[in-house]
Amino acid sequence: MNKVTPAKPAGTRNVDEITGSRRLRRMRKADWSRRLVRETRLTVDDLIWPIFIVEGNDLRVPIDAMSGVFRLSVDQAVREAERAAGLGIPAIATFPNVELSLRDQTGSNILDPDNVINKATRAIKEAVPEIGIITDAALDPFTSHGHDGILREGIIVNDETVEQVAAAAVLQAAAGSDIIAPSDMMDGRIGAIRDALDANGFQDVAIMSYATKFASAFYGPYRDAIGTAGLLKGDKKTYYLDHANTDEAIREAEQDLAEGADMLMVKPGLPYLDIIRRLKDEFAIPTFAYQVSGEYAMIKAAAANGWIDGDKAMLESLLAFKRAGCDGILTYFAPQVAEMLKA
Repeated sequence: MNKVTPAKPAGTRNVDEITGSRRLRRMRKADWSRRLVRETRLTVDDLIWPIFIVEGNDLRVPIDAMSGVFRLSVDQAVREAERAAGLGIPAIATFPNVELSLRDQTGSNILDPDNVINKATRAIKEAVPEIGIITDAALDPFTSHGHDGILREGIIVNDETVEQVAAAAVLQAAAGSDIIAPSDMMDGRIGAIRDALDANGFQDVAIMSYATKFASAFYGPYRDAIGTAGLLKGDKKTYYLDHANTDEAIREAEQDLAEGADMLMVKPGLPYLDIIRRLKDEFAIPTFAYQVSGEYAMIKAAAANGWIDGDKAMLESLLAFKRAGCDGILTYFAPQVAEMLKA
């Protein structure tokens, strides 16, 4: 008896008619084939490790909101730099927690050649000369009010702040910083820093501009880490970017490049992948993202509660930066990721 094939309803097509010979799932069927055609890869060369520095000796002070992250005395920072170099991490970024007695309205301690950040730079460079050191010339860790600039009658004054930031950048370069990464978002700071570095013989010191730093809710744990959480009066919306704006971010980046920036940074990271992609497409310049403290804390907290697989979420988030166009990522996960990639 002949088998009867049921007739298809009028106007319908089978899968072969829809796809022809194309079956996109073919290359997903096995781990080896997925690896073979993977478009984006994360390597240890993509990592920059931010660390926090405090005065003292043999100190590793845990930061409550950032599980696994510590404030380190200079000697401990040297040890961690040695560990980073051993893992193949190209660079570290240092941020100080300055004693309250040294903070004032103008952040004057940033101009001390022997402040904690410059001492850390010298010590790390002496012990681990092969690792890159990135320093921030912004004033917020040094001010008594927690703002990134000099406060006059309730206003962050731009030009006076720029002058001080540029002077601080020279001191940081003299201590051994390889890259100055000013995060203050003052107008004209990149040009002033470039001129000051060049005039003082530091032509080879690069500038990584926080070109697009947004007024974000994701900075909370960082402010705790540097000791400004309880100091900040008001907000930073008069100088950080409005997080609703993308064209303004492009204009900020364009201005910083014209003034001499060698690299661009987007901060925060994951909520601003569209900005990363726009900058990379527009300027084709080395572009970085800062996976900020709030992003880190959310992943760690959700993992601690068993809501997500922390390692997988961490790697997926970092790969997202690469896929968006990043050349590198500042992340507190750096040593953990480097260990995983090494295994």
